[in-house]
Amino acid sequence: MKIYTKTGDKGTTGLFGGKRVSKDDIRVEAYGTVDELNSSIGLLIAHLQNHDINNFLGKIQNELFVIGSHLASDPSKKNEHIPDLKPEMITDLEQAIDMMDAVIPPLKFFVLPGGSVSIATAHLCRTICRRAERRIVTLSHNEAVDESIIIYFNRLSDYLFTLSRYIAHIDRVEEIPWINK
Repeated sequence: MKIYTKTGDKGTTGLFGGKRVSKDDIRVEAYGTVDELNSSIGLLIAHLQNHDINNFLGKIQNELFVIGSHLASDPSKKNEHIPDLKPEMITDLEQAIDMMDAVIPPLKFFVLPGGSVSIATAHLCRTICRRAERRIVTLSHNEAVDESIIIYFNRLSDYLFTLSRYIAHIDRVEEIPWINK
């Protein structure tokens, strides 16, 4: 199978279900940003040496593919080949946040991204996640989007922020406070 098909040479792409849309369509922008987030999480995994965190991040990457397939589907057609969105995707994030929150010090100031490559990469993932969430919300103003997807991204950005602080804690890296000068 060739990687290039030439079907997008005029600025369109195909959704699951066959419908063609412009490559700058908000739907394409939404699932493209989810793909960007997935790649940045892969970068975070490459920088981390923590088996448990990396396994959980790998689970998130798989969930992002499921969500991306929902977003890349023609909403007017039912596609049985797309995996279901599962409620535990959200509850697993909440449990992971609670677990990390139980061991990190309480937040007493705004934190600047940085301190180590892993911490900064977790913050980069968080900001890309927030952008994906904004794109998905914009899409939801025009077309039906499963509400659990929006909830998932809201919770995932919270997870990534907490993860950045957790990495600082376990690596014994001092968080960088924002100081208004």
